[in-house]
Amino acid sequence: MPRKPNQPLPSVASELEGVTKAAILLLAVGTEGAATILKQLTPQGVEEVTRELAALGRVPAALQAQVVEEFYNVSLASQYANEGNLDYAKSILTGSLDAKSAERMLGQIQTQVQKTPFSFLQRAESENLLTFIQDEHPQTIALIVCHLQHHKAAEVLSRLPLQKQIEVIKRVANMEQTNPEVIREVERGLESRLSSLLMQSMEKAGGVPTVSEILNLTDRSTEKSILEGLEAEDPDLVEQIRRLMFVFEDIKQVNDKGIQAVLKEVDNHELALALKTASEELKTKIFGNMSERAASMVKEDIQYMGPVKITDVEAAQQRIVDIVRRLEEAGDVVIQGRGDSEQLV
Repeated sequence: MPRKPNQPLPSVASELEGVTKAAILLLAVGTEGAATILKQLTPQGVEEVTRELAALGRVPAALQAQVVEEFYNVSLASQYANEGNLDYAKSILTGSLDAKSAERMLGQIQTQVQKTPFSFLQRAESENLLTFIQDEHPQTIALIVCHLQHHKAAEVLSRLPLQKQIEVIKRVANMEQTNPEVIREVERGLESRLSSLLMQSMEKAGGVPTVSEILNLTDRSTEKSILEGLEAEDPDLVEQIRRLMFVFEDIKQVNDKGIQAVLKEVDNHELALALKTASEELKTKIFGNMSERAASMVKEDIQYMGPVKITDVEAAQQRIVDIVRRLEEAGDVVIQGRGDSEQLV
């Protein structure tokens, strides 16, 4: 049965629906990782998991750890099955899931490819792989490098300190045959450490702020389709998300031409009120796109304004943010880091 919005989460992952597990996993990988994952889903899948994420609330660290561990074990089992070791894949799944779920997962995994040493590292990005192994002994790194694809081995090697590069290369050059048991022992140690790293996550909360951060990193078409899908069911939720997606301080990411377009629609008093609590960086950005006389008038207005209600400042800021978002929608404003695939030249 689907979980109702804001319904308390169970204490064990086995009682969660798949979409709730997916939402918790998105929360665990962070906004950039979640944005990348969302791009791979169907529009319906994106809408379902986004809605679940928005209604998630606080996720206990222990529950999040269970979901991450299950995902890791299923992924590991899938990889071993793909490498031709179905028995080991099955042992991983039956050790981490109930019998019925384990059989179902195993049934979804295809079998191909012969297992190669350190295969669980093969698909890792070179930079992440480097972070993971750079503190290992040169002999261990040499053993791993020998079993990586040559281009990936070269990338990892090039980023090591010079002295360690030399140490590793010497060991690779002198390495002929290695006892299979030694290789398996090193593998087991690295896999255990990798699993521990995945489990070391702080307690995080889902909800609207998390959704807004993720959508801020997606491209405009993805953001638009998600929000339009949600708006039909929950327009209030969409309004909350939109207001958090772009805040007043983010105006410093707007291009100069865009800021000039925004300023044409804002009177000086409203601008002065909005800038009352702004950072010096943002003020400099805005004043740099005004005439010297206009900037001087706004600065004086701020100086002699006196105490004002914070709610009035926030309201003025939100009105300007609404102008920015409207102009961005019309293509008159460019916001840096918005995840668009189009590049400016």
